[in-house]
Amino acid sequence: MIAVISDIHSNLEALQAVLKDIESQNVTTIYCLGDVIGYGPNPRECIDLVMDMPVVLLGNHDQGAMFDPEGFNPGAERAIFWTRAQLEESEEAREVRERRWEFLAERPRTPREENFLFVHGSARNPINEYVFPEDVYNPRKMERIFAYIDRYCLQGHTHVPGVFTESLQFYSPEEIDHVYSLDGRKTMVNVGSVGQPRDGDWRGCYVLIEENTLRFRRVEYDIDSTVKKIYDTPELENFLGDRLRDGR
Repeated sequence: MIAVISDIHSNLEALQAVLKDIESQNVTTIYCLGDVIGYGPNPRECIDLVMDMPVVLLGNHDQGAMFDPEGFNPGAERAIFWTRAQLEESEEAREVRERRWEFLAERPRTPREENFLFVHGSARNPINEYVFPEDVYNPRKMERIFAYIDRYCLQGHTHVPGVFTESLQFYSPEEIDHVYSLDGRKTMVNVGSVGQPRDGDWRGCYVLIEENTLRFRRVEYDIDSTVKKIYDTPELENFLGDRLRDGR
């Protein structure tokens, strides 16, 4: 069984809770689809927790911390510059700081394993393209993305979990009782967000896959601690904490 997580966004409490939940399952491998950092108050600690996972992808916020961020709203941009400062100006040993930067710089974009393609955004644009549930009403966009997929694509980026079929259907986890059978037809699965869900549910979200069965899991965490740390950090705008409570 594998676990697939994404979009941690420096939310240490959420990541710790999800990893604890994963430990209670019969998981052999954890895949992370990127955006380990950005928005949240604990970028260093979150990088350290995922660093030994066999597959950790590059997300747009991870990329933004290394280069000049593009397409970010002012709050997100301010947060990413603060995140960069946290990684650069830590009082920790130089080799510790360099190891984190090297880790981010070496992240892949489109690894494949058997029938699965792993991306952060989409198969067409693995870093930056969003695929929203309402895109099922944009057949031209969806057909072009599905053309890049051989069988199954696992992705994040929107923070909205669910299953997209090539027949232009979208199923939220609630609609399928949190379980979906992969039947060989082309399928895109958004695994949701560990640290900043945006589907109206504040709990961390991730996916388990065993053979052809895919399960969405939701995990409660100490959200009050995360929100307080955001409020206590002047460079992180309060709305970044407020949206955690709203699941938006």
